[in-house]
Amino acid sequence: MSIIEAQGLARTFTSRKRKVEAVRGVDLTVSGGEIVGFLGPNGAGKTTTLRMLTTLLRPTAGTATVAGSDLLRDPAGVRRRIGYVPQAIGVTAGGTDPNCTVTEELTIQGRVYRMSANDATVRARLLTDQLDLTGLESRQCKTLSGGQRRRLDIALGLIHSPAVVFLDEPTTGLDPQSRSNLWDHIAGLREKLGTTIFLTTHYLEEADALCDRVMVIDHGKIIAEGVPDDLKRRISGDVVTLSVNGDAGKAQAILADHQGVREISIDGKAIRMTVEHGEEALPGMLRALDEQDITLRSIQLARPTLDDVFLTLTGRSLRDDSPSANGNADESQDSSAQATQSQEGAGPAAGASDRELADVGRTGRR
Repeated sequence: MSIIEAQGLARTFTSRKRKVEAVRGVDLTVSGGEIVGFLGPNGAGKTTTLRMLTTLLRPTAGTATVAGSDLLRDPAGVRRRIGYVPQAIGVTAGGTDPNCTVTEELTIQGRVYRMSANDATVRARLLTDQLDLTGLESRQCKTLSGGQRRRLDIALGLIHSPAVVFLDEPTTGLDPQSRSNLWDHIAGLREKLGTTIFLTTHYLEEADALCDRVMVIDHGKIIAEGVPDDLKRRISGDVVTLSVNGDAGKAQAILADHQGVREISIDGKAIRMTVEHGEEALPGMLRALDEQDITLRSIQLARPTLDDVFLTLTGRSLRDDSPSANGNADESQDSSAQATQSQEGAGPAAGASDRELADVGRTGRR
């Protein structure tokens, strides 16, 4: 059963000088219980898409249903059924009050969602245990480490037991150990609580480690989607490099027509090939060379990465995060969004905390 469905979702920002098409007709479906990664460099449109799906930004065009509620006709219903964890920005690296304790933050958040005091307290205890915050309940938020604050941010987004939680760049700014630790906790949300997770990231290893399925967005459009391993094999293929003794040109001619070879090139004595299912193709290649008395110096088999996928699709690296490299950078779009939302009556300003989302869901207005 689909928990998120969007058709033709689009957002155009207008300034005095020009229009910027940040998102250009996004179609996507997320099933209940999935962990889905939304990949793209800064400026690709991933944060703008996320803000539309969480009702923080009104779409220019298109429709969507999130957690059973229509995005345009029932935004308050969407807010009640989702959790939202924004990017970690600012002194406290999140939306928490630096002078509140961990328990105070969680229980206040629960009360904002109209939970009873007892239910909010019970849920807070469950989440502190689930997200490894036990022993920190009486600590002020400003005394927490970066990883602890991010886990608290996620707990705040889960306090009301949402059907789906949106995580915007959940591990940005964390050291490698804290990032890996947070991955374990995010995976545990689905395994232990059954939560559907939709996350944006530009960390390739994060998507590989966490996601059942990934969607790649570039210039405001989804250009590929699928299971990470299938996507890498289908679009990029494995890279096999054979260093030969003797005539490399003769070896190239033998291997060029071998089944599964997409591309082949020579660099000195090395033959580099892009191959479908390299581990299956390699034995046959070696036999073909052996039959022609061509011996080998070395063999290398490299698996493609999600960056290889993006490079194949767009001609540029997913690791190129410079906003200046893309004319429709999300940072510029978000500034425009804040300037235009008051005119549109679109709801809370982009970048609102999860507590602000809950407040809008409760009152239906700012």
